[in-house]
Amino acid sequence: MTSAYAIGKQFHAALSTRDWDALRALLHDDATWTLPGDNTVSGVAVGADAVTERARTIAGYGLNFELLHILVSRENVALSLHNTARHDDAVLDEYLSSVCRLRDGRIAAIETFLSDVPGMNAFFR
Repeated sequence: MTSAYAIGKQFHAALSTRDWDALRALLHDDATWTLPGDNTVSGVAVGADAVTERARTIAGYGLNFELLHILVSRENVALSLHNTARHDDAVLDEYLSSVCRLRDGRIAAIETFLSDVPGMNAFFR
């Protein structure tokens, strides 16, 4: 079984390199991703394809996903990130933690916690 730390590294690598097949392979078919806010990427994405599409949409805004830390619990993993980007006239500069709940060596659910929800709303209008 793949360790939680390794899954965290693979998740970040897939986001950073825009490797959507690798990202999709890390997810259970019924995976979810919950993001706060009120914008085009907020809410709950349900299903591995929807989670992958959300990642593709976020990356499409030119984000740099700077990995600060990979944090592990007994059964899960969290990524501490500093995301930055410029898109049109908007600037994104936020810190976040994406908590990945694992099941049988794959990601079953992701919940993202943000430092600047209003800034995210303005960026992802």
